[in-house]
Amino acid sequence: MKYSLIYHPDVYGEDIKNIPANIKKRIRNAIETRLQNDPILYGKPLRQSLKGHRRLRVGDWRVIYRVEAHEVVILRIGHRKEIYNKPPRRF
Repeated sequence: MKYSLIYHPDVYGEDIKNIPANIKKRIRNAIETRLQNDPILYGKPLRQSLKGHRRLRVGDWRVIYRVEAHEVVILRIGHRKEIYNKPPRRF
């Protein structure tokens, strides 16, 4: 069963514009192949203030998402050094 992908508007507006083109391609490929097929298997659950969310690792980049029924809501994409420091209001 394929999950439908829903992107938070700020992912396109803020997150993706700061990522190099070759990395964008890797992240998009990982999202479409892994998260669309089985987001629970490929993602790791987060703890503490991000409990209920999951993360997908793509090299040094992270995709934070939440699974809701048959949808994967992608909330944030960023580098591992800065993605957890200041959680945005979209969580």
